[in-house]
Amino acid sequence: MSGPRRIVLTGGPGSGKTSLIEALAATDHATSPEAGRAIIRRQRMIEGEALPWRDRALFAELMLDRELEAHARADGADGPVFFDRGVPDVVGYLTLCDLPVPAHVERAAHDVRYDRVFIAPVWPEIFGQDAERRQDLDEARRTFDAMAEVYPRFGYDLIELPKAPVTERLAFVLETIREA
Repeated sequence: MSGPRRIVLTGGPGSGKTSLIEALAATDHATSPEAGRAIIRRQRMIEGEALPWRDRALFAELMLDRELEAHARADGADGPVFFDRGVPDVVGYLTLCDLPVPAHVERAAHDVRYDRVFIAPVWPEIFGQDAERRQDLDEARRTFDAMAEVYPRFGYDLIELPKAPVTERLAFVLETIREA
């Protein structure tokens, strides 16, 4: 297959990434859900320690493992795969938390590659919190800033998503990768 195969949607929490991933899935595109949400759900279920409010470093390690697994699964896909975050997000998360970035995490972000990266800007009008998203709007802004810094550091050009309804964002993403 020609064209981009691994496409990341990144940005701050509450900026519409997951809604866009769900729209892509509904139109029969291969997707990979956000690792952090799944980890939080499972860790809460078992009263585990790998939660961002208990052990951020352990949470980051589990996110890295899931992102690596998702990236490897994409090898078998017939077309593009859309990821709700990618390996560099783990570096951004650790940086945001003022935690050291272990060499193996840095190496993974350098070696595990994606073809396109879209970044969702902070969008206060749609921002919301829930049981898994405890960040406030200020942390959403800082997360966006961290991702906007970290991805270019690993050699990616960021494509900013428009602040538009999901159907328009979907059309924008599909047209952008079609042009690639």
